[in-house]
Amino acid sequence: MSLSFNNTEIAFRSKSTRDLYQAYLLFKLVGSSQFVSMTSGALHWLLKTPIPFDPLVKATLFHQFCGGENAKECANTVSQLGQWNVGTILDYSIEGAQDETVFDATEKELVSTLTLAAQSSHIPFSVFKITGLARFTLLEKIQRQSELNSSEKEEWRRAVARVRRIVEQAALLKVKLLIDAEESWIQDPLDKLVEELMAEFNTTEARVFHTVQLYRVGKLDYLKKLIQKAQSNNYILGVKIVRGAYMEKERKRASEQGLPSPILPSKKATDKAYDEAVELCLKHFQYVATCAGTHNEASTQLLVNLMTKVGLAANHRHIHFAQLLGMSDNLTFNLAASGFNAAKYVPYGPVRSLTPYLVRRAQENTAIAGQTSRELELITKELNRRRNTK
Repeated sequence: MSLSFNNTEIAFRSKSTRDLYQAYLLFKLVGSSQFVSMTSGALHWLLKTPIPFDPLVKATLFHQFCGGENAKECANTVSQLGQWNVGTILDYSIEGAQDETVFDATEKELVSTLTLAAQSSHIPFSVFKITGLARFTLLEKIQRQSELNSSEKEEWRRAVARVRRIVEQAALLKVKLLIDAEESWIQDPLDKLVEELMAEFNTTEARVFHTVQLYRVGKLDYLKKLIQKAQSNNYILGVKIVRGAYMEKERKRASEQGLPSPILPSKKATDKAYDEAVELCLKHFQYVATCAGTHNEASTQLLVNLMTKVGLAANHRHIHFAQLLGMSDNLTFNLAASGFNAAKYVPYGPVRSLTPYLVRRAQENTAIAGQTSRELELITKELNRRRNTK
C-alpha cells in the first residue's frame, strides 16, 4: 500500500497556524538538552513546594501533550480527533501515589473513562498504570521476593482487587483495556498479574492488552513466550509493543547500583528488536491483537507493508497504531486518512500530577535522535505550505 508520512496538510489539518507556531517554539526548546535538564530539575523542585507553577506549565508542555485536567476538558480533543477518524485513548496519568484514598479515587476515575469509551466510537481503548493503584515501594518489595508482613499482604490484596474490578468493568462494557509497562525493578509482579488477567478475560477476544518494552534486554524472548502461552492456553494475546519510556532512569539506576543495564546497548539494537516484534505479532495475527505504539516511521511502514503482504484490511480489528498527543501527527493522521486504526494517547489529570509525565516527554524528545528535528521539519513544511496557498 502506498502511504506517505510526509503529507503535512493531512498531518496538521486539526491544528491552527497559531498552534503550529506554538508547537514549533516548544520543540525548539525541548531540542536543547541543557534547557530540558535545567527545566526538569526546576520542575521536580517546584513539585515539593507550594509555589504555583501550574499556569506556566499548562500554557506550554501541558497544552502540547495533554488533553485537559479532567475527562470533561478532553471532550473537545476527542471530538476534534474523531472528526479525522483518529481515536482517543484517554490516559488518566496519575502515578507514584502513596495514599490508599488516592488509589481508590483513581480507580473510580478509571471506571468513569471505561463508561466514556463504551459510549463513544472515537475511544477505542482505555488505559492505566498499575502504579496509579498500588504503592511503588510495595511493588519493589514484591519483585525482590521479600517477605511481606500482614499489613503489606492486605495492601497488595486491595491493589489487585482494584485492578480486577477495572478489568471486570471493561469486560462488562466490552471496552479494550491497555495496561502500561513500568520500571524494570517493579515489572515482574505486574507481568504476572496481567498475564493472569489475559488468560481469564481474553478467551473470545482481546480485552486486556499487556505492554512489552522492546528496549529492554530479553523482552523479545518474553513476547515469544507470551504468544506460546496464549496458544497453549487457548486465549487471545493482547499486546501493546513499544520501545520504552524510562531509558535515562533505567540506565542511571543500573549504573548507581553497579548492575547490568536492563536497556539494550544501542538504538539500532532496540529498532531491530521492535521490528522483529512487529513481524512476530503479524505472523500470528489470528490470535495476537497488536497495538503498535511507536513514533518511528520505518517501524510504522513495516507494519503497513506486512498487513498488505498478508492481505489484512487496513481496519483489521487486531491491528491498531498509537502515538502520543502532540507528537508524530504525520503518522497518526496519515494512517487514519488511509483507513487504518490510528489513535492518540491523550493524558489528562491535574497539572501537578502530570508534571512527571511531562518531564519524561521533554526528556524523550531530547534523547531520541532525530525526533525533535523531524517534528520541526514537518511543522516548518506545513507553515510554508499555508503561506504559499493563501
